[in-house]
Amino acid sequence: MIRFVEQTGSTNADLAAAIRGGEGWPEGAWLVARRQSAGRGRQGREWFDGAGNFMGSTSVVVGQGNPPPASLSFVAALAVRDAAAGHLGDGSALGLKWPNDVLLDGGKLSGILLEMVGGHIVVGIGVNLAQAPSLPGRKTAALAEAVAPPPPEDFAASLAAAFDRRLAAWRTYGLGATLEAFLGHAVHSQGSPLTVHDTDGSVLSGTFAGLEESDGALRLRLADGRERVIRAGDIS
Repeated sequence: MIRFVEQTGSTNADLAAAIRGGEGWPEGAWLVARRQSAGRGRQGREWFDGAGNFMGSTSVVVGQGNPPPASLSFVAALAVRDAAAGHLGDGSALGLKWPNDVLLDGGKLSGILLEMVGGHIVVGIGVNLAQAPSLPGRKTAALAEAVAPPPPEDFAASLAAAFDRRLAAWRTYGLGATLEAFLGHAVHSQGSPLTVHDTDGSVLSGTFAGLEESDGALRLRLADGRERVIRAGDIS
């Protein structure tokens, strides 16, 4: 089920309110807004509300024996890539950047936000279909730069189907298979230089040393050979 609304503050907030209020939100159902007035990205950033873009949320029930809930960010990123590749006709211009960025020709195409609410993970996704914001010091991209942008309804159907497939694989085959798929499309490879901008404002430089198998955290090899495990931050 995909439910569209003309405008709301935040689809994530709407799903969270439904879950907290006892109405619930069935897994596999999506709420998609044509406009959002209070969309958010990771680390409290505002999310661009562009007409013709995709802005929607779904929820996943946290089940016993599932991989760590936070690793659903990799599921979401892979699903966005799958859906975008389908509309582009070729995914060669798409890349994935830890922890969950989808890039088109090196520009940020989407934003993903996960929130734990009463035994559910609310997964919010924004994708630049028709237009991309201008962000200081950061390259952005929209599907419209490469193809005629799909209507949000068409992209929503593609994304919902892709998310269902990636979620089933995450549950069936474990996190290792999902991380392998993510790394197969990643823009960084073993030994490639990285700079990590931590959430506390510190900056670390080193090389990419892989992802932690337990939760997908980034392993950064420093110049002296030591490794640091990074669980939050931005990389460049």
